[in-house]
Amino acid sequence: MEFIYITNDPEIAVYAQDSGVDRIMIDLEYMGKGERQGHLDTVKSNHSLQDIEKVKSNLHRSKLQVRVNPIHEGFEREINEVIQRGADIVMLPMFKSKWEVERFISIVNGRANNSLLLETSQALVRIDDILEIDGINEVYIGLNDLYLSMGLDFMFELLSGGIVEYAVNKIKKKGIPFGFGGIARLGTGIVDASLILSEHVRLGSQIVILSRAFREGVKSLNELKALFDLKNEITEIRSHLSYLSKLPEKELFNNREKISRIVSEYVEKKAALP
Repeated sequence: MEFIYITNDPEIAVYAQDSGVDRIMIDLEYMGKGERQGHLDTVKSNHSLQDIEKVKSNLHRSKLQVRVNPIHEGFEREINEVIQRGADIVMLPMFKSKWEVERFISIVNGRANNSLLLETSQALVRIDDILEIDGINEVYIGLNDLYLSMGLDFMFELLSGGIVEYAVNKIKKKGIPFGFGGIARLGTGIVDASLILSEHVRLGSQIVILSRAFREGVKSLNELKALFDLKNEITEIRSHLSYLSKLPEKELFNNREKISRIVSEYVEKKAALP
């Protein structure tokens, strides 16, 4: 499984790379994000085009992934500049239709790998048409915006309700690599990261973003190192993935049922709040 770490700090990027991270992600998306997630305790990016070269020049093993803005007037110019500055993978967020994906893939034109961030209810409904497009390198299912788009109360309802599995089954039939959501540090989260990893293994996911729990709002490498040892955290995750991969399918389904119970209890408690 490939791990993605979001940062625009070259020192932290090198530290993440040396700790076993496969991809460093620069996040340029800002259009519409405040309106969608302004009420949530989520990370709002302040990354810039200039960060691409600063980070890329320090990487020797990890790939550089860049999330661009949704399709807009300057979309082609943005993608061209992102690739020119050194992006290995370009990620398209918030698409809703087949033509948006076709345009994106056409502009990238094989100069970098393309990654589709499936995170709108419209894209989910139209997934069959979208997956008919030639040249898709990977699909990543974004739980944060997708659960908001569907009017749900908790992003992991998408796991417990079978929505992720529905999309994954279609993506797998096309032989396209995929990932979904994000994982926190083992032993943390409303739904423990170990259970989320179990679903990644059960469904055959190949990519995952290391969530904000691995950044904690730090502003420097020293601050990050003071919180935890990233290499040890990643080693523990890979060890747990190895353990999960050896479990019988029945055990993985049992873990899925645990997720469902936790999610149901959380949603019920939330609904009962005044």
